[in-house]
Amino acid sequence: MGRGAGPSFDMMGGPSSYALEMTKRQSTVSLTRQGADTGNLQVNLNWRMRTSDMDAPKRRPSLRHPLRALRPEVVGSHTQGVVNVDLDLACMYELADGSKGVVQPLGNYLGDFNAPPFIKLTGDDRFGAPSGETLYVNLDYRDQIRRLLFFVYIYDGTPAFDRTQAIVTVIPSNGPRLEIGLHERAPQARSCAVFLLEKEKDELMVRREVRYVYGFQAELDRLYGWGLQWGRGYKTST
Repeated sequence: MGRGAGPSFDMMGGPSSYALEMTKRQSTVSLTRQGADTGNLQVNLNWRMRTSDMDAPKRRPSLRHPLRALRPEVVGSHTQGVVNVDLDLACMYELADGSKGVVQPLGNYLGDFNAPPFIKLTGDDRFGAPSGETLYVNLDYRDQIRRLLFFVYIYDGTPAFDRTQAIVTVIPSNGPRLEIGLHERAPQARSCAVFLLEKEKDELMVRREVRYVYGFQAELDRLYGWGLQWGRGYKTST
């Protein structure tokens, strides 16, 4: 599924640096109304862990900066003494011709930008690096896309979304960035349906979901009625 080298995704202008947080109250955004239903749509997952949630050594308060002791120190999830967690960004797709599938790191289903499913995943971040993981959607083929479900799952490590400080950022070709935080307490949940991208009355809409489940892709599939067949999979060691 398009495992070769993809196109360059550098973006010149277009998207605003302003970020709009999507919440339960403000749960939908029309890409059509802001002139962003064509071109390149980026979906980025960024996450990190806090040492205050782990069994890391406590810092001594500084006499010059006593308030620093009250703020949690943020570190990359690969730092020594921090619980290892591997989050993955993925997307289930349904195209206008009825074809369905998934783009995800597991199984190396990386997609294709200029051919079906018009979605491309670049890289698999296993350590919470600053750049995170990014999916690219080619909205120039929006008429061939029926619906897309973007989701995040914990492939390995402690099932605790509220401790990963995960944020999914939607970067359209025009208008504000859309931020969706996965900060809610959902003990033992291993997957989260983050948002849907689909047409509603000739408008391309982003709809916040943030629905946590205790299983993986198959449970999300049943929840949204995708109808795919799932089997156990593993990542290759690096």
